[in-house]
Amino acid sequence: MAGRPAALNKRLIQELHKTRQEDNPALTYLAPPDDSDLHHWRAGLRGTPDSPYEGGVWDIDIVIPDNYPLAPPTIKFITKICHPNINIKTGEICLDLLKSEWSAAYTISSTMTAIQTLLTSPEPNSPLNVDAAALLNDGDTMGYESLVRYYVWRYARKETDL
Repeated sequence: MAGRPAALNKRLIQELHKTRQEDNPALTYLAPPDDSDLHHWRAGLRGTPDSPYEGGVWDIDIVIPDNYPLAPPTIKFITKICHPNINIKTGEICLDLLKSEWSAAYTISSTMTAIQTLLTSPEPNSPLNVDAAALLNDGDTMGYESLVRYYVWRYARKETDL
């Protein structure tokens, strides 16, 4: 934590405490994997109920910049996931909130909720996964959902195993 802005460390500690007090249904956990670095967090993101992602849990990597909350964190999926707006190889997420629509009012927890919402509200016209986007753009919802369910089965941790 040395060398980092004290106000930022204070905000991150407050966010951690608030996250532990509230029960965010999108998350199984949200915390730094190492107590010595408040600027690197991990999260377990639940699949959205009543969706092809239901029952899955994905590990997420979160890197918080020194100018947070004025700049967004860098967030990516560690666990493979099939979604038009998530790069299947790198885990990069295409979400305006993580770029041009970022506001200092967002927290890490609220950002994770927005990412969970993205799972059921894909934007196939801004794809990072062109194969998943093509299925949706071609109107093949059944094919898309089958592919998503396969990735949930193959790669996601199961909510029932937690």
